[in-house]
Amino acid sequence: MTLAATAIELPSGQTMPLLGQGTWYLGERPGRRQDEIAALRTGLDLGMTMIDTAEMYGGGAAEELVGEAIVGRRADVFLVDKVLPSNASRRGTVQACRRSLQRLGVDHIDLYLLHWRGTHPLAETIEAFAELVDAGDIGQWGVSNFDLSDMTELFEAGG
Repeated sequence: MTLAATAIELPSGQTMPLLGQGTWYLGERPGRRQDEIAALRTGLDLGMTMIDTAEMYGGGAAEELVGEAIVGRRADVFLVDKVLPSNASRRGTVQACRRSLQRLGVDHIDLYLLHWRGTHPLAETIEAFAELVDAGDIGQWGVSNFDLSDMTELFEAGG
C-alpha cells in the first residue's frame, strides 16, 4: 500500500510531512535517554522527518531530547512544538516559545501550536503568534485539540 501524498501544503506554502514522530512520554526517564534519542534518529533515517513535541512533555525534557537527536540534522526536520494554555497570554506565549527554542537548541520552530483551549483570550495568543512569525522564531502557527466551538471562536478572533 502506498500513500497518495506524503506531505500537505500549509497556508505559508511550506510542506509538512503527513506522518511524523511524537514525543509524548519521552524524556521522563533519564535511564532511557540514549534509547529515545536513538529511536528519533532512526525515525529520521527512515524518512519520518516531522517531530512533534511540547513544552509540557517531561517538563521540557522532551524538547531537550529532541534537540539532541536533531543536532546536525535541523535542515531535514519539520519541527512542531506546542505552548501550554496557561502560558498562552501575549507575553507568555512569546516567553514560552523562546524557552522552547533554547531547550531545543534551534533558531526556529516550523509550526507552533496552542496545545488546547485555555482561559487566555485567543486574540492575545494570535497576536503573540504573529509577533513570533515576524521575529522568525516560528514559521507558522496553529491549534491542537480544538473542538468546533473553539475553532469558531478562533476564526472570530482573527485566526
